[in-house]
Amino acid sequence: MNKTGKNRLLSFNLLNRFILIPKKYLFRFLLFFCFVNYFNHSFSQALQLNDSAYFEKQGVNILVFSNQYNGMFFDEKTAGIEIIHHGVRTSTGGAVRLQHTPEQWDLVPMVADRKVDKENHAIHVELSYKELNFNTKLSITAKDNGVEINVFLDKPLPKELEGHAGFNLEFLPAAYFEKMYMMDGKPSNFPRYPFGNTRTEPVSKKIQQFSGHSTFDDRGKGEFIVPLPLATGKTIVLAPEDPTSLITIKSADADLMLFDGRNLAQNGWYIVRSLLPANKTGKVLTWYLEPNAINNWIRKPNIGFSQVGYLPEQEKVAVIELDKNDKPLTTASLFKVGEDGKSTEKYKGEIKSWGKYLRYHYAKFDFSTVKETGVYYIQYGNEKTNSFIIAPNIYDDVWHPTLDVWFPVQMDHMQVNEAYRVWHGAPYLDDCLQAPINHEHFDGYRQGPTTDTKYKPLERIPNMAVGGWFDAGDFDIQTGSHNSVVLSFVELWENFKVERDQTFIDQVNRYVDIHRPDGKADILQQIEHGTLNLVAQVENIGHPVRGIIVPNLHQYHHLGDALTETDNLPYNPNLKPYESDGKSSGTFDDRWAFTNRNTFLDYQTATALAAASRALRGYNNELADKCLTYAVKLLTEADEAIKNNTDTNNEPFARNMARGADVSTVLQLYITTKDKKYLDRFEKSIWSLLEQPQRGREFGQIFFASRGLNPALKAIPYMDEAYKNKLKSYIVKYKDYITELEKLNPYGLPIAGGGWGGSGSIVNSAITSYHAHKAFPEVIDKEHVFRGLHYIFGCHPYSNISFVNAVGTRSKKVAYGINRADFTTIAGGLVPGLLILKPDFPENKDDWPFLWGENEVTIGGSAEYIVLANAARELSGNK
Repeated sequence: MNKTGKNRLLSFNLLNRFILIPKKYLFRFLLFFCFVNYFNHSFSQALQLNDSAYFEKQGVNILVFSNQYNGMFFDEKTAGIEIIHHGVRTSTGGAVRLQHTPEQWDLVPMVADRKVDKENHAIHVELSYKELNFNTKLSITAKDNGVEINVFLDKPLPKELEGHAGFNLEFLPAAYFEKMYMMDGKPSNFPRYPFGNTRTEPVSKKIQQFSGHSTFDDRGKGEFIVPLPLATGKTIVLAPEDPTSLITIKSADADLMLFDGRNLAQNGWYIVRSLLPANKTGKVLTWYLEPNAINNWIRKPNIGFSQVGYLPEQEKVAVIELDKNDKPLTTASLFKVGEDGKSTEKYKGEIKSWGKYLRYHYAKFDFSTVKETGVYYIQYGNEKTNSFIIAPNIYDDVWHPTLDVWFPVQMDHMQVNEAYRVWHGAPYLDDCLQAPINHEHFDGYRQGPTTDTKYKPLERIPNMAVGGWFDAGDFDIQTGSHNSVVLSFVELWENFKVERDQTFIDQVNRYVDIHRPDGKADILQQIEHGTLNLVAQVENIGHPVRGIIVPNLHQYHHLGDALTETDNLPYNPNLKPYESDGKSSGTFDDRWAFTNRNTFLDYQTATALAAASRALRGYNNELADKCLTYAVKLLTEADEAIKNNTDTNNEPFARNMARGADVSTVLQLYITTKDKKYLDRFEKSIWSLLEQPQRGREFGQIFFASRGLNPALKAIPYMDEAYKNKLKSYIVKYKDYITELEKLNPYGLPIAGGGWGGSGSIVNSAITSYHAHKAFPEVIDKEHVFRGLHYIFGCHPYSNISFVNAVGTRSKKVAYGINRADFTTIAGGLVPGLLILKPDFPENKDDWPFLWGENEVTIGGSAEYIVLANAARELSGNK
């Protein structure tokens, strides 16, 4: 219990004994009681605007549009006015919004202007809904122990927004489960599951969503759902019984309304809202917001270490993350747990300060001298970690859940069974439709002015219901990701001899059974499954496509069995919606193929097919032959497109990516065919690729490694000694880069910023280090390989859980997978991990699965994780 808690307990105990105090001591008692409570409450700090331009006091931060809506995925729950409350971000989305409970794809305001007025302790923001020509201004000013929020209108509210526009502030449900709220003194529970009232209204009253799409399938009724408030009043107190979460909001004019956003969407938050008044200008709304701050609150140390454990001989360094107000200790200890349950201190060592990174102070505890096999934990002051292992075989099976469970669950066009559970039926047997021209899709896909195929817009493309994986937490096929997975799996088959067989896969009957061997290597079966879809694209469409995805927004957010996202019947425009003749359907729900030709994608797919043809030889010779034939075809056609400038993808990034993408293609074709023309072309091109200027520190080096350095290293067995000697200088440059990382953050790794966590870049960097170490062990130490695994296994900021579901002593409890609505995970998936919210807050929530930038598992990242785990297994000496 912290100091404040003990004082409060003392005061309550004394108050309970009031009746026992002799009368002559009563005055002294009352004086002492008042002093204790004055000490607890009266020295609360006022919020200050710090140098990072957010409001701060010990235990409370209020960010005001430090993070903004970016327009890509609209409301990502990482923007607006946000509260970081005793170390946890519990509130987001403070802004003028147009719905009671905005969904992800509802319109979001853009920041037209933001000014920080440090002299007057205020931040002023102008918000704009350009689609509706509607602007508002917010002024947030420090006041008493909180902030005052004022909303201003230069013009009266447009008629169409009356009853719609209001100021919202959203609160994380997981932070308030099993807690109370009080509206004007009336207590109630926050609902664990949504059961608030709603009503339906004509769709004519609905404010438009992104580009005219709709998240709601009204089944042709022309209506939409409007949530009703759980409570209404002038003052609301959230979690009055919990000082860590207690927040008070008072409205000076309009009513406060509490809503549950989960009535419309499982990823909705609790929302406190006040409507803006009609026919008024100037200051139209005033709130007072006061998050409780526990006096002298200090965040508990986060001791980062590998939840999987360590090899006896490898480097073992825990990274300790400390509150900036905490005073670092000088030592930490490592305890070994015996078979009798007793703990013995095996090592006590010095804590070495690293310095500040983002908002925290970091120190390191090196216990590499401990090499004895056993069960251990780290003790730092009063903080004790969970147990972990030191043993020579720790990496042997850490990749099994990913290959045995996660990838089978992601298999498209198959029914997937696991013991008593059916993960999903065989979905998308309705093939796909040609995407219409000049169409911007909500998931970032785009179809240009041509189809680049023989199909008319919305014409059915046959024979596409075969192979492939769901890309991530949704159900689209992304060809680029498929190529990456196939290449990772070929590397596992050829370089690491992964022959594990724990999955029954029957392509003819579209059936998968997990934990059931079938006498065939699972890796080969997965390579086959991925290439079946790639080959189908080339055979039936003519070239690889950017992706295949559902057309309707109300399908896209589907949670549940993939089988039910469509009716599994080919679309028939001659039938009415929801009408079927048993063989086809009038329901417009078939997935679309976005087919504009992309030279980079042609090269990348050719690379994957060339590699797959080798792995499949002797297993599925017919498919192996097709892979090689189409790899050569795509290379030839991509070369022609580059030569004649006929690539229909006009995006600058895609065109830039195409330059040099052929290097990996010709290398894989040489390894497969041994035709020297491919090797000559590789050697002619690789050096110019390695010399390409890099753009930005992290991105540039990762781009350099994946595009140039990795294929250059993989070519060494086929080149002469002069080639290897020349390549060494580039490995030295790479070494300089990873050495520089050790100065940038205490983990010495490429931790990414932006809207997507950095697990993928860290795994990719560690794989590059593996290949570099194998070729140049005198330059790159194998510890750079292990360091990447340690990070994703728990040695990272914010927490110390493993980012690989079900791997390690403590791992993710929730993830953004196809079962995220159940608040759980699929074993083996690697989440993106740490998201860095501007300006300085690292986060990975493990009680709320719906933040995709932190928790969405992808096929590409998970396949690379299996490669890295096997690389570590090899370096450990266990093959």
